Amino acid sequence: MSDIIRRDPRAEWIARNRLHPLHAAMQPLQHSWMGPNGVIRKNVHGVGFIGPNGIKRIDRSGAQQGGASKRTAAVEVQLPLHQVPAPAFYINVVPDMVGGRLSSHDRDLLGLARQLAGSDGAVLAVVFGEHKESAFATAGVDRLLVLEGHEFEGYAPEQRVQGLRAVDNQFSPRHWLLPDSRSGGGELGRRFAASLKERPATRVWQIKGEECIGRAGAGQEDLARPLPRLILAAAECADPVSETRHEVLPVELSTGLARSLPRIEDLGAVAVDPAAIPMAEAEFIFSGGNGVKDWALFHQTAAALGATEGASRVAVDDGFMARDRQVGASGTWVTARVYVAVGISGAIQHLQGIGACDKVVAINLDPGCDMIKRADLSVIGESAAILNALIAAVETYRNGAKRDAA
Repeated sequence: MSDIIRRDPRAEWIARNRLHPLHAAMQPLQHSWMGPNGVIRKNVHGVGFIGPNGIKRIDRSGAQQGGASKRTAAVEVQLPLHQVPAPAFYINVVPDMVGGRLSSHDRDLLGLARQLAGSDGAVLAVVFGEHKESAFATAGVDRLLVLEGHEFEGYAPEQRVQGLRAVDNQFSPRHWLLPDSRSGGGELGRRFAASLKERPATRVWQIKGEECIGRAGAGQEDLARPLPRLILAAAECADPVSETRHEVLPVELSTGLARSLPRIEDLGAVAVDPAAIPMAEAEFIFSGGNGVKDWALFHQTAAALGATEGASRVAVDDGFMARDRQVGASGTWVTARVYVAVGISGAIQHLQGIGACDKVVAINLDPGCDMIKRADLSVIGESAAILNALIAAVETYRNGAKRDAA
């Protein structure tokens, strides 16, 4: 028998012709896939079965057994557990943990640490203060060390460097990895390197063997150098961990931390006008589109929430928002932690521009639009009514906080 793979022109034609009755049968059925923010999304059109009367039914148990009366519960797929009982060495990671959670930059950093650790090493994450993260296991963390204390709260680089020095003395890691970011990791890493009297590798985006490559010349050139012990990595330095889960065993310092009087006093956060924040740096964006009919109410809601205003291309072309407020591939690519889309259907260029946002909230009348499919939380309804309710909820919350403070 010949091993030559022969094409079927008729099958290929049916697969291309959407009007053919056999077109759906020729398409590969994809039940789920990973979205741009790492969340597993399900194909709602692929769920269900055709009943005996020709009507499509949905089996909520996931069994999809047609007219069978017996239903079996869906089994959750567990990722394989990666264990390191006796680590040969440690790769220490200090994530930014903005808002108490791992950012996309932190997950890239943990993916790079996982590559350096291999099968014999363990990834040790060092976190300052309380956190809200519950996904350390799927992010690649084998050991977790939480340095608690009021001295680490706020802007306290000197105290944090002392804490890292104590961790370095106890665990003697092969490498230290910190995010080269403006959220604190870049400054902390450079201060830590000066304390250790070591020269770090900065803006690293790739590691090959015993050599690392970092950005130089205002980001226009690549600089290759031998792999040092202290690495400040840029975003997208590696793929996040996605195929394994890890133990996240808690560890503690064997000795207490040295206490010293800080030379820096943290006076707290300073109020900033959200409109003055560049779109690419905004953490909370409230964006409007063609579905917004009351723009005065839209601006009032953004002011009540303290969010930076954005817009779709349609809203900008119609003159409702300035050109520098446009979000998307033809405007500004944003990396907000929360992105609220009001009346935006979700053109492909707009979805590309918000691909790096952590949480997307969609307010729209059309439950089948692409923005609803992309969103982590969707609210279906008239935007004016929803925005009025949102303003009322914010005022109620703030008044309650004032009464509690009084």
